[in-house]
Amino acid sequence: MINSFKSYHPIVNFYYFTSVILFSMFFMHPIFLIISLICSFIYSVSLNGGKAIKFNIVYMIPLLIFAAVINPAFSHAGVTILCYFKTGNPLTLESIVYGIAASIMFISVILWFSCYNAVMSSDKFIYLFGRVIPGLSLIISMVLRFVPKYKAQIKVISNAQKCIGRDVTNGNIIQKAKNGIKILSIMTTWALENAIETADSMKSRGYGLKGRTSFSNFRFDDRDKKTFAMMVIFTLIVMLGAFKGENTIVYFPAIKAVPINGFSILVYTSYTCLCLMPVFIDLKEEIQWKHLELKN
Repeated sequence: MINSFKSYHPIVNFYYFTSVILFSMFFMHPIFLIISLICSFIYSVSLNGGKAIKFNIVYMIPLLIFAAVINPAFSHAGVTILCYFKTGNPLTLESIVYGIAASIMFISVILWFSCYNAVMSSDKFIYLFGRVIPGLSLIISMVLRFVPKYKAQIKVISNAQKCIGRDVTNGNIIQKAKNGIKILSIMTTWALENAIETADSMKSRGYGLKGRTSFSNFRFDDRDKKTFAMMVIFTLIVMLGAFKGENTIVYFPAIKAVPINGFSILVYTSYTCLCLMPVFIDLKEEIQWKHLELKN
């Protein structure tokens, strides 16, 4: 699917991800958690395709199960006792449910950040915060691109070492360990040199100096205004629901939640629409593009 949402203004992109990530982190209500998990999964798949499906199945599902199982082993709070461990500690329903909720929250945040990395580039982040916090924004933008950039570089180093028989697949266990340390040493040296070159380059361009101007292709047009206004409306409805306690749930000592009513359904719908807005935008652009192709 076309990543049309990436072409929107950085303010729209950043506001969206800030909202959904914060809501996912602080709303522990099961319905909010399920909405966040499903929407983040759908958006990650629409952005990354088969790679996202493989990543979610191979890494996220086992992590979800592990996090859900590990909590009852250490947390024994709750009044609904199901059984007792050999150590004498109780296994409670509340600890199991809370472990599942916490694991869903954790996985959702990871998926949202994977979507963030696919949409919010370093130049967008620097555009938003370069004048307010120039030094910190540069560091954060470098950190955000750390994983994909260094992952690609370590593949280059590994392939170069493989050509001379010094890859981690060559030799016995000791030799493999030495080759791995050698590759890591080369990677560390390259990373430090790259950081120094980046700092010198930005300094020579006057980055962070008072009165410095910068070129930007970003323009807040009518399309951005309409989308931003819709996001704000959905966010206000969700926050109003939070203020009224629609997202409130107590897990300990007993599970208690606010009954579902008409207003809570409106809040859930607004939260779903907010989370899926980029998917709707990309789908709309995809349909329009296919329509133009058919006309031609």
